[in-house]
Amino acid sequence: MVQVMLVEDDARLAELVVEYLAGYEFKVDVVPRGDEALARFRATNPDVVVLDLMLPGMDGMKVSQQIREISDVPILIMTAREDSYDEVSLLEQGADDFINKPVQPRVLLARLRALLRRRQGKSEADQLIFGQLAIATSDRSVSWKGQHCPLSNTEYKLLLVLAESAGTVLSRDALLKTMRGIEFDGLDRSIDNSISKLRRKFDDVDGEKIKTVWGEGYLFSPSAWN
Repeated sequence: MVQVMLVEDDARLAELVVEYLAGYEFKVDVVPRGDEALARFRATNPDVVVLDLMLPGMDGMKVSQQIREISDVPILIMTAREDSYDEVSLLEQGADDFINKPVQPRVLLARLRALLRRRQGKSEADQLIFGQLAIATSDRSVSWKGQHCPLSNTEYKLLLVLAESAGTVLSRDALLKTMRGIEFDGLDRSIDNSISKLRRKFDDVDGEKIKTVWGEGYLFSPSAWN
């Protein structure tokens, strides 16, 4: 089920979009005000955002900018304007596509599917995605629950090595050889310390995301990042 956040104050249009997309396995969460959109986005972490431009509280362009600062989620703008300058501005400020009003549901569906296919292709090319965790190898950035997660160079390398071998137990020796080209001497605790830091940053108090396999090493659980 694809999660859509629709920011739209026209109740009739919102109802039409919700009913139509529901028939194609899209679940739509409607937000009627622009100034409520960012908080709802953080809370629900949708797969795609559909934004009206003219909104109470905050206009759609500003909402798009705020969301883009913390996430690369696809953003589709709905606009009644026909000014090419506005269209260029929308794309330059972070929107991925736009659709003119009055909205035709079939066209909206096609645009959403195209954005999701494009995101999937990008994800396969330069990202590792596990639930709400995204590791972008192109720029060495990491996002968690839709927000940028700053990591040290060592923490990033360790997370990437673990994620690339998701579901496989990696020993301290294997991790040290991959990351630093040295063998585990039985005393080096640098891997353990970095694992502890990663767990704190990713709310992994119980060690369910990065599991300790006693006597063997660590395992990145691919299903635990939702």
